[in-house]
Amino acid sequence: MLRGMAILLGLQLGGEVLTRWLEMPLPGSVVGMILLLGGLRAELLQVEWVKDAAELLLDNLSLLFVPAGVGVMVYADLIAHHWVALSVAASLSTLVVLAATGWSAQFLARKGGD
Repeated sequence: MLRGMAILLGLQLGGEVLTRWLEMPLPGSVVGMILLLGGLRAELLQVEWVKDAAELLLDNLSLLFVPAGVGVMVYADLIAHHWVALSVAASLSTLVVLAATGWSAQFLARKGGD
């Protein structure tokens, strides 16, 4: 478990360093997940190494939302003032993500069928 947690945190740190060094407009944690995916696909990492640590994090995922919930409570007045803009942004971004996911799935299905 300790090795898995060290690998996951190391990849997140690597993602943070890369995004700041290359001035990428992506969160470091996303780049860290891409590094994890690349390491698993290239078989540099084994699933068994990170499986227990990943399951521990997923089992306690609700605890990771506590800071976001506190932020909503702290900025409730600001959210109430801008609720229309926030609702529109959330709705549009959801539609964009759904469309991008669908197009990606169709593209990969076509590529896999070749």
